[in-house]
Amino acid sequence: MSQHSSLRASSKTKRHRSVFKRYERIKILKKEGRLKDEDSIFGLPKVKSIKIKIKKEKVDKEAATPQVQQTQAPEAQTDTHKKEYPKK
Repeated sequence: MSQHSSLRASSKTKRHRSVFKRYERIKILKKEGRLKDEDSIFGLPKVKSIKIKIKKEKVDKEAATPQVQQTQAPEAQTDTHKKEYPKK
């Protein structure tokens, strides 16, 4: 039996949104100093939303474990979890 779409995990709420609710815009504008307490909450200026991707640093395998590679047998260094399929 399949799962109803409304019961799925909340991973959809974690994605990037370009439209904010009024209270979110007020919070961002106050944080930036563009909105004061005496200003009206109507006619708020637009808030730019920036999506930031952080790339993970790649660790060089040879630099990370040079001693382990020298002590292991050549058979242990091969990737056994990769399956090679015959070409058709």
